[in-house]
Amino acid sequence: MDRHIIWSDRKRIFCGLPWTFTKYSFSSDRLFIETGLLGKHEDEVRLYRIMDISLSRSFLQRIFGLGTIHCYSADKSMGNFDIVNVKNPRQVKEQLSELVEQQREAKHVVNREFMSHDDTFDDDTAHF
Repeated sequence: MDRHIIWSDRKRIFCGLPWTFTKYSFSSDRLFIETGLLGKHEDEVRLYRIMDISLSRSFLQRIFGLGTIHCYSADKSMGNFDIVNVKNPRQVKEQLSELVEQQREAKHVVNREFMSHDDTFDDDTAHF
Protein backbone atom coordinates (compact mmCIF):
# COMPACT_ATOMS: atom_id res chain seq x y z
CA MET A 1 0.00 0.00 0.00
CA ASP A 2 1.15 3.44 -0.89
CA ARG A 3 1.26 5.87 2.03
CA HIS A 4 2.78 8.73 0.03
CA ILE A 5 0.31 11.63 0.19
CA ILE A 6 -0.14 13.27 -3.21
CA TRP A 7 -2.58 16.01 -2.17
CA SER A 8 -3.94 17.38 1.08
CA ASP A 9 -6.03 20.34 2.14
CA ARG A 10 -8.42 21.43 4.85
CA LYS A 11 -12.08 22.17 4.55
CA ARG A 12 -12.26 25.94 4.42
CA ILE A 13 -14.82 28.38 5.75
CA PHE A 14 -16.81 30.53 3.35
CA CYS A 15 -14.04 33.14 2.90
CA GLY A 16 -11.38 30.57 2.03
CA LEU A 17 -9.59 30.36 5.37
CA PRO A 18 -8.68 26.84 6.60
CA TRP A 19 -10.14 27.32 10.09
CA THR A 20 -11.89 23.97 10.38
CA PHE A 21 -11.02 20.58 11.81
CA THR A 22 -11.65 18.57 8.64
CA LYS A 23 -8.63 17.44 6.62
CA TYR A 24 -8.71 15.79 3.21
CA SER A 25 -5.86 13.93 1.54
CA PHE A 26 -5.24 11.23 -1.01
CA SER A 27 -2.46 8.91 -2.00
CA SER A 28 -2.24 7.00 -5.27
CA ASP A 29 -4.70 4.38 -3.99
CA ARG A 30 -6.77 5.85 -1.13
CA LEU A 31 -8.63 8.99 -0.08
CA PHE A 32 -8.69 10.04 3.59
CA ILE A 33 -11.07 12.32 5.48
CA GLU A 34 -10.07 13.22 9.03
CA THR A 35 -12.48 15.14 11.26
CA GLY A 36 -12.53 16.33 14.86
CA LEU A 37 -10.58 18.45 17.29
CA LEU A 38 -10.33 16.47 20.51
CA GLY A 39 -11.81 13.22 19.31
CA LYS A 40 -10.44 12.34 15.88
CA HIS A 41 -12.25 10.25 13.28
CA GLU A 42 -10.62 9.10 10.04
CA ASP A 43 -12.50 7.67 7.08
CA GLU A 44 -10.77 6.02 4.16
CA VAL A 45 -12.00 4.94 0.76
CA ARG A 46 -10.04 3.01 -1.82
CA LEU A 47 -9.99 5.00 -5.05
CA TYR A 48 -11.17 2.14 -7.23
CA ARG A 49 -14.47 2.19 -5.29
CA ILE A 50 -15.27 5.73 -6.48
CA MET A 51 -17.71 5.43 -9.37
CA ASP A 52 -18.20 9.05 -10.39
CA ILE A 53 -16.95 12.53 -9.46
CA SER A 54 -18.57 15.91 -9.99
CA LEU A 55 -17.75 19.48 -9.02
CA SER A 56 -20.05 22.24 -7.83
CA ARG A 57 -19.14 25.84 -7.11
CA SER A 58 -21.57 28.35 -5.65
CA PHE A 59 -21.17 32.04 -6.33
CA LEU A 60 -19.31 32.61 -3.03
CA GLN A 61 -17.11 29.57 -3.62
CA ARG A 62 -16.10 30.94 -7.02
CA ILE A 63 -15.26 34.35 -5.53
CA PHE A 64 -12.93 32.73 -2.98
CA GLY A 65 -11.48 30.07 -5.32
CA LEU A 66 -13.22 27.16 -3.58
CA GLY A 67 -15.40 24.27 -4.67
CA THR A 68 -17.04 21.07 -3.50
CA ILE A 69 -16.19 17.75 -5.12
CA HIS A 70 -19.00 15.19 -4.96
CA CYS A 71 -17.84 11.56 -4.95
CA TYR A 72 -20.25 8.74 -5.73
CA SER A 73 -18.81 5.64 -4.14
CA ALA A 74 -19.50 1.92 -3.86
CA ASP A 75 -17.78 1.88 -0.46
CA LYS A 76 -20.10 0.34 2.16
CA SER A 77 -19.08 2.51 5.11
CA MET A 78 -18.58 5.83 3.31
CA GLY A 79 -21.21 5.69 0.58
CA ASN A 80 -21.43 8.96 -1.34
CA PHE A 81 -19.46 11.83 0.17
CA ASP A 82 -18.28 15.38 -0.48
CA ILE A 83 -14.89 17.06 -0.32
CA VAL A 84 -16.14 20.46 0.80
CA ASN A 85 -14.67 23.93 0.20
CA VAL A 86 -11.20 23.07 -1.08
CA LYS A 87 -8.82 25.35 -3.00
CA ASN A 88 -8.22 24.72 -6.72
CA PRO A 89 -11.16 22.31 -6.93
CA ARG A 90 -10.99 21.77 -10.69
CA GLN A 91 -7.34 20.63 -10.55
CA VAL A 92 -8.04 18.45 -7.50
CA LYS A 93 -11.03 16.86 -9.23
CA GLU A 94 -9.00 16.13 -12.36
CA GLN A 95 -6.10 14.68 -10.39
CA LEU A 96 -8.45 12.52 -8.32
CA SER A 97 -10.31 11.39 -11.43
CA GLU A 98 -7.06 10.29 -13.11
CA LEU A 99 -5.98 8.35 -10.01
CA VAL A 100 -9.39 6.68 -9.78
CA GLU A 101 -9.11 5.53 -13.40
CA GLN A 102 -5.56 4.25 -12.84
CA GLN A 103 -6.67 2.25 -9.80
CA ARG A 104 -9.74 0.88 -11.57
CA GLU A 105 -7.56 -0.28 -14.48
CA ALA A 106 -4.92 -1.75 -12.16
CA LYS A 107 -7.58 -3.66 -10.18
CA HIS A 108 -9.52 -4.63 -13.33
CA VAL A 109 -12.67 -3.03 -11.96
CA VAL A 110 -15.46 -2.43 -14.44
CA ASN A 111 -18.16 0.17 -13.86
CA ARG A 112 -21.28 -1.37 -15.32
CA GLU A 113 -24.02 0.99 -16.29
CA PHE A 114 -27.32 -0.82 -16.59
CA MET A 115 -29.68 0.00 -19.41
CA SER A 116 -33.01 -1.72 -19.88
CA HIS A 117 -34.15 -2.77 -23.32
CA ASP A 118 -36.78 0.02 -23.13
CA ASP A 119 -34.04 2.69 -23.17
CA THR A 120 -33.70 2.26 -26.93
CA PHE A 121 -37.41 2.87 -27.55
CA ASP A 122 -38.02 6.23 -29.23
CA ASP A 123 -41.56 7.62 -28.88
CA ASP A 124 -41.12 9.90 -31.90
CA THR A 125 -40.69 6.95 -34.24
CA ALA A 126 -43.40 4.72 -32.80
CA HIS A 127 -46.21 3.82 -35.18
CA PHE A 128 -49.40 2.22 -33.99
